[in-house]
Amino acid sequence: MLTILGFAMIATFLVLIMLKKMSPIAALVLIPALFCVFVGKGAKLGDYVIDGVTGLAPTAAMLMFAIVYFGVMIDVGLFDPIVRGILKFCKADPLRIVVGTAVLAAIVSLDGDGSTTFMITVSAMYPLYKRLKMSLVVMTGVAAMANGVMNTLPWGGPTARAATALKLDASDIFVPMIPALAMGLLFVFALAYVLGRRERKRLGVLTLDEVLVEEPAEPETVLVGAGTGTGKGTKGTKAVTGGPGGGVDLPEEFDGFQGLDPHRATLRPKLYWFNALLTVALLTAMIMELLPIPVLFLLGAALALTVNFPHMPDQKARIAAHAENVLNVSGMVFAAAVFTGVLQGTGMVDHMAKWLVHNIPDGMGPHMAFVTGLLSIPLTYFMSNDGFYFGILPVLAEAGQAHGVSAVEVARASIIGQPLHMSSPLVPAVYVLVGMAKVEFGDHTRFVVKWAALTSLVVLGAAVLFGII
Repeated sequence: MLTILGFAMIATFLVLIMLKKMSPIAALVLIPALFCVFVGKGAKLGDYVIDGVTGLAPTAAMLMFAIVYFGVMIDVGLFDPIVRGILKFCKADPLRIVVGTAVLAAIVSLDGDGSTTFMITVSAMYPLYKRLKMSLVVMTGVAAMANGVMNTLPWGGPTARAATALKLDASDIFVPMIPALAMGLLFVFALAYVLGRRERKRLGVLTLDEVLVEEPAEPETVLVGAGTGTGKGTKGTKAVTGGPGGGVDLPEEFDGFQGLDPHRATLRPKLYWFNALLTVALLTAMIMELLPIPVLFLLGAALALTVNFPHMPDQKARIAAHAENVLNVSGMVFAAAVFTGVLQGTGMVDHMAKWLVHNIPDGMGPHMAFVTGLLSIPLTYFMSNDGFYFGILPVLAEAGQAHGVSAVEVARASIIGQPLHMSSPLVPAVYVLVGMAKVEFGDHTRFVVKWAALTSLVVLGAAVLFGII
């Protein structure tokens, strides 16, 4: 019964948010509360919620201060050179912009933290997508998939959890998987190319007015032959066409188009290297685990505000400027705590996992690594990494060893589902992504699930082809 109710609760949540019948925050709170009553444990709802909130409170704190920190870094101009470099590559070609999004997300993901990756990627790319009227779900989908593949780095979380749960060396899990993961990343880049071509075809020819002006031009001033390869401008408007599909090569005099205002009052060019070194030190300390991540971002945000904006009114203004993002993301995280608290507290997640494991045919025992890879795709989407790696993986590894499959092979297969996991409603970082991109969570889910699952299957196929599992 708990198994059925668990799957029903998750399905109800996904359907309602994808159909936009409820907001994600409302669905994350009300649906599990209702199902908790159905299970007959409504009296314990408070305990489950408190347990969930307690478990996610450090994550919420980390996100709050990380948003403030990186928001300040964006304000003072730390990432302006990155934006200019991306623009130099992307020009105003939608195809290049989508590919650039995937490349940027993959590079920034080297720090091992999804929230950081999404904050930097969205901050750099959002103005481009908005000005060119590109699909924002393409940006969030591509960024999430690239980060999902890179999330398997030993310091990213899943690999460390698998190594801890099975008492293995993380390098023995990750290093042999590099060829398969590389194929997954190449697939994400190829998919970004295809999606970029689709965006280029949809947008047709662009004019300098459309690219360079923040507000849309008056309808009568610009005549665009969409998709025809030609365009005309009136009232002194110069139409510019680029390569196939309308990519625009920006002239040198328009180098000020950076997505971020190059003349904003918050820029601190004299403090650029201080801010760069502070960020590098912060990320290094995070990777080396010198202090808990929430503490690092708390200290970093306080130091960044104090040095860059020594006057109290300026500090208050910067905090107020990023308050909306902080409230949206932290609110979503605490709402997700209700969902995870009920799933775990009622025992639904354990019953769901055991049902799946017990329904594996006996004949699949010798192929337990492959089975683990397949199961990791839905299981890491429907439950937290902690629940999967510490609750389910040991059971799968034990079943595999009974049929002669080594624990390290099962551990390698267990990280295959991460491209889809990074868009799970139980992952706090995804709310940073959709919140900053101003994308509905349901729209993001509807777009990304099929492509992310396919990316995971590509990694699984490559791992089997290369004899890794």
